[in-house]
Amino acid sequence: MTSPKVWFITGASTGLGREVAEYALSKGDNVLATLRKPSMLEDLTAKYPSSRLVTFPLDVTDTPSIAAAFNEAISRFNRIDIVLNNAGYYMVSEAEGMSHRAAREMFDVLLWGAENVMREAIRCFRDVNRPMGGRLLNVSSRTAIIPQPGTVHYASAKAALECLSEGYISELDPEWNIKITLIEPGLFRTSVIQSRVTEPVHPAYTSNASLPTRKYRALYPDIEQTHFDGDPAKFAEVAYRLSRLDEPPVRLPLHRVALESARQKGELLLEAAEKWSSWSDDVYFRK
Repeated sequence: MTSPKVWFITGASTGLGREVAEYALSKGDNVLATLRKPSMLEDLTAKYPSSRLVTFPLDVTDTPSIAAAFNEAISRFNRIDIVLNNAGYYMVSEAEGMSHRAAREMFDVLLWGAENVMREAIRCFRDVNRPMGGRLLNVSSRTAIIPQPGTVHYASAKAALECLSEGYISELDPEWNIKITLIEPGLFRTSVIQSRVTEPVHPAYTSNASLPTRKYRALYPDIEQTHFDGDPAKFAEVAYRLSRLDEPPVRLPLHRVALESARQKGELLLEAAEKWSSWSDDVYFRK
Protein backbone atom coordinates (compact mmCIF):
# COMPACT_ATOMS: atom_id res chain seq x y z
CA MET A 1 0.00 0.00 0.00
CA THR A 2 1.36 3.42 -0.97
CA SER A 3 0.74 6.39 1.29
CA PRO A 4 -1.92 8.90 0.19
CA LYS A 5 -0.79 11.75 -2.01
CA VAL A 6 -1.63 15.37 -1.26
CA TRP A 7 -3.28 17.44 -4.00
CA PHE A 8 -3.42 21.23 -4.24
CA ILE A 9 -6.14 22.21 -6.72
CA THR A 10 -7.08 25.66 -7.99
CA GLY A 11 -10.46 26.34 -9.56
CA ALA A 12 -12.04 23.49 -7.60
CA SER A 13 -15.58 24.85 -7.40
CA THR A 14 -16.88 23.27 -10.62
CA GLY A 15 -15.81 21.55 -13.79
CA LEU A 16 -12.45 19.84 -14.20
CA GLY A 17 -11.07 21.05 -10.86
CA ARG A 18 -13.98 19.69 -8.87
CA GLU A 19 -13.98 16.40 -10.75
CA VAL A 20 -10.30 15.87 -10.03
CA ALA A 21 -10.82 16.72 -6.35
CA GLU A 22 -13.66 14.22 -6.08
CA TYR A 23 -11.77 11.49 -7.87
CA ALA A 24 -8.57 11.98 -5.87
CA LEU A 25 -10.55 11.80 -2.62
CA SER A 26 -12.33 8.66 -3.79
CA LYS A 27 -8.94 7.04 -4.41
CA GLY A 28 -7.78 7.80 -0.88
CA ASP A 29 -5.69 10.90 -1.54
CA ASN A 30 -5.95 14.13 0.46
CA VAL A 31 -6.93 17.45 -1.11
CA LEU A 32 -6.58 21.14 -0.43
CA ALA A 33 -9.16 22.65 -2.76
CA THR A 34 -9.01 26.37 -3.52
CA LEU A 35 -11.90 28.34 -4.95
CA ARG A 36 -13.45 31.77 -4.65
CA LYS A 37 -16.47 30.49 -2.67
CA PRO A 38 -15.68 27.49 -0.43
CA SER A 39 -19.41 27.07 0.22
CA MET A 40 -19.65 25.51 -3.26
CA LEU A 41 -17.96 22.39 -1.88
CA GLU A 42 -20.19 21.97 1.17
CA ASP A 43 -21.38 18.59 -0.07
CA LEU A 44 -17.80 17.32 -0.18
CA THR A 45 -16.79 18.82 3.17
CA ALA A 46 -19.81 17.06 4.68
CA LYS A 47 -18.65 13.77 3.17
CA TYR A 48 -14.94 13.95 4.00
CA PRO A 49 -13.29 14.95 7.30
CA SER A 50 -10.91 17.90 7.51
CA SER A 51 -8.06 15.41 7.78
CA ARG A 52 -8.78 14.51 4.12
CA LEU A 53 -10.25 17.64 2.55
CA VAL A 54 -9.50 21.29 3.27
CA THR A 55 -11.09 24.17 1.36
CA PHE A 56 -9.42 27.56 1.08
CA PRO A 57 -10.77 30.80 -0.44
CA LEU A 58 -8.49 31.91 -3.23
CA ASP A 59 -8.43 34.39 -6.08
CA VAL A 60 -5.29 33.54 -8.06
CA THR A 61 -4.78 37.22 -8.94
CA ASP A 62 -4.09 37.85 -5.23
CA THR A 63 -0.45 36.76 -4.95
CA PRO A 64 -0.16 36.84 -1.13
CA SER A 65 -3.23 34.62 -0.88
CA ILE A 66 -1.55 32.00 -3.09
CA ALA A 67 1.34 31.74 -0.63
CA ALA A 68 -1.13 31.57 2.24
CA ALA A 69 -3.01 28.72 0.56
CA PHE A 70 0.18 26.72 0.03
CA ASN A 71 1.23 27.34 3.61
CA GLU A 72 -2.18 26.11 4.78
CA ALA A 73 -1.73 22.90 2.81
CA ILE A 74 1.72 22.36 4.30
CA SER A 75 0.38 23.06 7.78
CA ARG A 76 -2.43 20.53 7.35
CA PHE A 77 -0.70 17.78 5.39
CA ASN A 78 3.07 18.44 5.85
CA ARG A 79 3.74 18.27 2.10
CA ILE A 80 2.17 18.76 -1.33
CA ASP A 81 2.67 16.07 -3.95
CA ILE A 82 0.53 17.23 -6.87
CA VAL A 83 -0.65 20.67 -7.97
CA LEU A 84 -3.48 20.98 -10.48
CA ASN A 85 -3.12 24.53 -11.82
CA ASN A 86 -6.60 24.91 -13.21
CA ALA A 87 -8.30 28.22 -12.31
CA GLY A 88 -9.60 30.17 -15.28
CA TYR A 89 -12.42 31.45 -17.47
CA TYR A 90 -12.90 32.43 -21.08
CA MET A 91 -14.51 35.13 -23.18
CA VAL A 92 -16.06 35.08 -26.61
CA SER A 93 -15.11 38.07 -28.74
CA GLU A 94 -13.45 39.11 -31.94
CA ALA A 95 -9.78 39.76 -31.19
CA GLU A 96 -10.05 43.45 -32.01
CA GLY A 97 -13.33 43.68 -30.15
CA MET A 98 -11.82 42.69 -26.81
CA SER A 99 -11.05 45.71 -24.64
CA HIS A 100 -7.49 45.95 -23.38
CA ARG A 101 -8.80 46.01 -19.83
CA ALA A 102 -10.75 42.78 -20.28
CA ALA A 103 -7.78 41.14 -22.00
CA ARG A 104 -5.40 42.13 -19.20
CA GLU A 105 -7.81 40.84 -16.57
CA MET A 106 -7.96 37.51 -18.37
CA PHE A 107 -4.17 37.33 -18.59
CA ASP A 108 -3.96 38.14 -14.87
CA VAL A 109 -5.84 34.92 -14.17
CA LEU A 110 -4.74 32.58 -16.95
CA LEU A 111 -1.08 33.56 -17.14
CA TRP A 112 0.15 35.57 -14.17
CA GLY A 113 -2.10 33.85 -11.65
CA ALA A 114 -1.08 30.48 -13.02
CA GLU A 115 2.59 31.43 -12.93
CA ASN A 116 2.38 32.52 -9.31
CA VAL A 117 0.85 29.14 -8.49
CA MET A 118 3.72 27.51 -10.41
CA ARG A 119 6.32 29.42 -8.38
CA GLU A 120 4.79 28.40 -5.07
CA ALA A 121 4.42 24.81 -6.23
CA ILE A 122 8.08 24.60 -7.20
CA ARG A 123 9.14 26.21 -3.94
CA CYS A 124 7.18 23.65 -1.93
CA PHE A 125 8.34 20.71 -4.01
CA ARG A 126 11.98 21.74 -3.63
CA ASP A 127 12.24 23.53 -0.28
CA VAL A 128 9.54 21.89 1.83
CA ASN A 129 8.96 18.34 0.64
CA ARG A 130 11.24 15.65 2.01
CA PRO A 131 12.14 13.83 -0.07
CA MET A 132 12.13 16.60 -2.67
CA GLY A 133 9.82 16.41 -5.65
CA GLY A 134 6.33 16.85 -6.95
CA ARG A 135 4.06 16.88 -9.98
CA LEU A 136 2.71 20.11 -11.48
CA LEU A 137 -0.21 19.68 -13.87
CA ASN A 138 -0.86 22.92 -15.74
CA VAL A 139 -4.25 22.89 -17.42
CA SER A 140 -3.81 24.54 -20.80
CA SER A 141 -6.12 24.17 -23.80
CA ARG A 142 -6.19 22.76 -27.29
CA THR A 143 -6.65 26.37 -28.40
CA ALA A 144 -3.09 27.07 -27.27
CA ILE A 145 -1.99 24.80 -30.11
CA ILE A 146 -4.26 26.28 -32.80
CA PRO A 147 -6.40 29.25 -31.74
CA GLN A 148 -10.17 29.07 -32.00
CA PRO A 149 -11.59 32.16 -33.76
CA GLY A 150 -13.71 33.97 -31.21
CA THR A 151 -11.54 33.09 -28.21
CA VAL A 152 -8.06 34.13 -29.28
CA HIS A 153 -7.16 36.12 -26.17
CA TYR A 154 -7.96 33.04 -24.08
CA ALA A 155 -5.84 30.97 -26.49
CA SER A 156 -3.01 33.51 -26.33
CA ALA A 157 -2.90 33.41 -22.53
CA LYS A 158 -2.82 29.61 -22.59
CA ALA A 159 -0.10 29.63 -25.26
CA ALA A 160 1.97 31.99 -23.11
CA LEU A 161 1.48 29.62 -20.16
CA GLU A 162 2.75 26.77 -22.33
CA CYS A 163 5.90 28.66 -23.32
CA LEU A 164 6.48 29.66 -19.71
CA SER A 165 6.01 26.09 -18.52
CA GLU A 166 8.52 24.79 -21.06
CA GLY A 167 10.93 27.48 -19.92
CA TYR A 168 10.60 26.38 -16.31
CA ILE A 169 11.16 22.76 -17.35
CA SER A 170 14.37 23.72 -19.16
CA GLU A 171 15.74 25.46 -16.05
CA LEU A 172 14.84 23.11 -13.19
CA ASP A 173 17.55 20.97 -11.62
CA PRO A 174 16.72 17.31 -12.36
CA GLU A 175 17.77 16.44 -8.82
CA TRP A 176 14.73 18.33 -7.53
CA ASN A 177 12.49 15.62 -9.07
CA ILE A 178 9.90 18.16 -10.20
CA LYS A 179 7.84 17.14 -13.23
CA ILE A 180 5.63 19.59 -15.13
CA THR A 181 2.98 18.52 -17.62
CA LEU A 182 0.78 20.69 -19.83
CA ILE A 183 -2.64 19.10 -20.15
CA GLU A 184 -4.25 20.37 -23.35
CA PRO A 185 -7.94 19.43 -23.08
CA GLY A 186 -10.26 19.58 -26.02
CA LEU A 187 -14.02 19.84 -25.76
CA PHE A 188 -14.91 18.75 -22.22
CA ARG A 189 -18.42 19.59 -21.04
CA THR A 190 -18.13 21.82 -17.97
CA SER A 191 -19.84 24.86 -16.50
CA VAL A 192 -17.29 27.12 -18.20
CA ILE A 193 -19.61 27.08 -21.20
CA GLN A 194 -22.48 28.65 -19.28
CA SER A 195 -20.22 31.00 -17.31
CA ARG A 196 -18.45 32.40 -20.38
CA VAL A 197 -18.37 36.15 -20.93
CA THR A 198 -19.59 37.21 -24.39
CA GLU A 199 -18.64 40.59 -25.82
CA PRO A 200 -20.78 42.36 -28.46
CA VAL A 201 -19.85 41.69 -32.07
CA HIS A 202 -17.26 44.16 -33.31
CA PRO A 203 -18.96 46.56 -35.78
CA ALA A 204 -16.67 45.56 -38.65
CA TYR A 205 -17.84 41.93 -38.37
CA THR A 206 -21.59 42.49 -38.20
CA SER A 207 -22.39 42.43 -41.92
CA ASN A 208 -20.81 39.09 -42.83
CA ALA A 209 -22.26 36.08 -41.00
CA SER A 210 -19.84 33.74 -42.77
CA LEU A 211 -16.78 35.09 -40.95
CA PRO A 212 -15.14 32.58 -38.55
CA THR A 213 -16.03 34.43 -35.36
CA ARG A 214 -19.65 34.83 -36.45
CA LYS A 215 -19.89 31.11 -37.20
CA TYR A 216 -18.44 30.35 -33.79
CA ARG A 217 -20.87 32.67 -32.04
CA ALA A 218 -23.76 31.02 -33.89
CA LEU A 219 -22.94 27.70 -32.19
CA TYR A 220 -24.16 29.09 -28.86
CA PRO A 221 -26.10 28.28 -26.76
CA ASP A 222 -26.35 24.69 -28.10
CA ILE A 223 -22.59 24.14 -28.41
CA GLU A 224 -22.48 22.17 -25.14
CA GLN A 225 -24.66 19.41 -26.54
CA THR A 226 -23.50 19.54 -30.16
CA HIS A 227 -19.72 19.77 -29.72
CA PHE A 228 -18.56 19.30 -26.13
CA ASP A 229 -18.57 15.51 -25.72
CA GLY A 230 -15.60 15.11 -23.37
CA ASP A 231 -16.55 13.69 -19.96
CA PRO A 232 -15.00 15.68 -17.06
CA ALA A 233 -15.13 12.59 -14.82
CA LYS A 234 -12.92 10.75 -17.31
CA PHE A 235 -10.61 13.75 -17.46
CA ALA A 236 -10.21 13.33 -13.69
CA GLU A 237 -9.27 9.69 -14.09
CA VAL A 238 -6.61 10.64 -16.63
CA ALA A 239 -5.21 13.39 -14.38
CA TYR A 240 -4.95 10.89 -11.54
CA ARG A 241 -3.12 8.36 -13.73
CA LEU A 242 -0.84 11.11 -14.98
CA SER A 243 0.06 12.11 -11.41
CA ARG A 244 1.38 8.59 -10.79
CA LEU A 245 3.79 8.45 -13.73
CA ASP A 246 7.50 8.55 -12.92
CA GLU A 247 8.25 10.13 -16.30
CA PRO A 248 5.15 12.06 -17.37
CA PRO A 249 4.94 13.77 -20.78
CA VAL A 250 5.59 17.48 -21.13
CA ARG A 251 2.39 17.78 -23.17
CA LEU A 252 -0.78 15.73 -23.05
CA PRO A 253 -3.31 16.67 -25.75
CA LEU A 254 -6.56 15.16 -24.48
CA HIS A 255 -9.59 14.69 -26.75
CA ARG A 256 -9.77 13.92 -30.46
CA VAL A 257 -9.94 17.66 -31.24
CA ALA A 258 -6.78 18.33 -29.22
CA LEU A 259 -4.98 15.45 -30.94
CA GLU A 260 -5.98 16.76 -34.36
CA SER A 261 -4.78 20.25 -33.41
CA ALA A 262 -1.42 18.85 -32.29
CA ARG A 263 -0.98 16.87 -35.50
CA GLN A 264 -2.00 19.84 -37.67
CA LYS A 265 0.35 22.24 -35.87
CA GLY A 266 3.23 19.77 -36.16
CA GLU A 267 2.64 19.41 -39.89
CA LEU A 268 2.47 23.20 -40.35
CA LEU A 269 5.77 23.72 -38.53
CA LEU A 270 7.53 20.98 -40.48
CA GLU A 271 6.14 22.33 -43.74
CA ALA A 272 7.40 25.83 -42.96
CA ALA A 273 10.86 24.52 -42.00
CA GLU A 274 11.16 22.53 -45.22
CA LYS A 275 9.55 24.95 -47.67
CA TRP A 276 11.45 28.03 -46.51
CA SER A 277 14.71 26.46 -45.33
CA SER A 278 16.72 28.01 -48.19
CA TRP A 279 15.94 31.50 -46.87
CA SER A 280 18.32 30.75 -43.98
CA ASP A 281 21.21 29.78 -46.26
CA ASP A 282 22.80 33.24 -46.34
CA VAL A 283 21.89 35.08 -43.14
CA TYR A 284 25.19 34.56 -41.27
CA PHE A 285 28.41 36.53 -40.75
CA ARG A 286 31.11 35.70 -43.25
CA LYS A 287 33.97 33.67 -41.83
